[in-house]
Amino acid sequence: MIPDELPGDELDAAVELEAGADAAGQRLDQWLAAQLGPEISRSRVQAMIKQGAVSIAGKPVGEARRKMATGERVLIVMPEPEPAEPQGEDIPLDILYEDDELIVINKPAGLVVHPGAGNWTGTLVNALIHHCGDSLSGIGGVKRPGIVHRLDKETSGVMVVAKTDRAHRALSEAFADHGRTGDLERAYLALVWGIPQRPTGTIDAPLGRAADRVRRAVVPQGRDDARHAVTHFTVVERFGEGQKEFTTASLVECRLETGRTHQIRVHMAHIGHPVIGDPDYGQAFRTKANRLPEPLKSEVKAFSRQALHAWLLEFRHPTTHLTMRFEAPMPRDMEEFVGGFRKF
Repeated sequence: MIPDELPGDELDAAVELEAGADAAGQRLDQWLAAQLGPEISRSRVQAMIKQGAVSIAGKPVGEARRKMATGERVLIVMPEPEPAEPQGEDIPLDILYEDDELIVINKPAGLVVHPGAGNWTGTLVNALIHHCGDSLSGIGGVKRPGIVHRLDKETSGVMVVAKTDRAHRALSEAFADHGRTGDLERAYLALVWGIPQRPTGTIDAPLGRAADRVRRAVVPQGRDDARHAVTHFTVVERFGEGQKEFTTASLVECRLETGRTHQIRVHMAHIGHPVIGDPDYGQAFRTKANRLPEPLKSEVKAFSRQALHAWLLEFRHPTTHLTMRFEAPMPRDMEEFVGGFRKF
């Protein structure tokens, strides 16, 4: 059974669960993540399975995709917790601006923002601790000091980080307000499959947890975990328009009115135009690459991340109260990727 109390970020040292009839046929990692609740993510469960911490009938299970059967008893021995405080690491930063209150960086794709399961080192937080030292705001907690917003690991672009508690509070309020008072603006560029019917549009669809409890999904408004989410989009460029032989694509600018996890990726997929290269929300569209001419078809299949870039961030400085605007051009891999679509 699962303990009634969940101390810290982990469960008790050992947990034993019994699979009911509804578990039959489910993947082991998916079922365990659902049983253990939000404190333990699916990726954390997968890591524990690889470490040999999950056993069935007294034998460690090494395959996360193993199918469950009714009545099976699963024993999870929780590993020792990772060090609570991340350490500074000399990781290069592309700094767009810095003063005593804050630092603005251009985050590269592939860099995780803060430590978490499977990513305790090599993160932006580790780099910031090394670069800023004791000046980094501690409001976000030891695992995410200074962080007031984040970008997905494979999303590149502009981020602001607070260096003082005062800046952290002011910036957090601006992000919580989602720019409704005019103090915050965020814009992204996304290369998506297909061409939206309208050149501009608004996606107003609440987001919540998907069935696997890891990804996000558009959910009914009345569901307990439903969160208001609004994305405004504008088609910037169209690729392959007017021909029928090949599939089409477009470069879209997305501006956030709210800031939910994976919001742009989920919303664009929801309207049938997922971000190209998105491994979580664009899987159903992977075969569209087969309807592209070479070498573009090979380039799409080789592109290893979602083609999403945060190109603009504008906010009011927490102490000078001046409006600050920062732009970052698309990184080389995405610029070349978009260039391939421009040629066909």
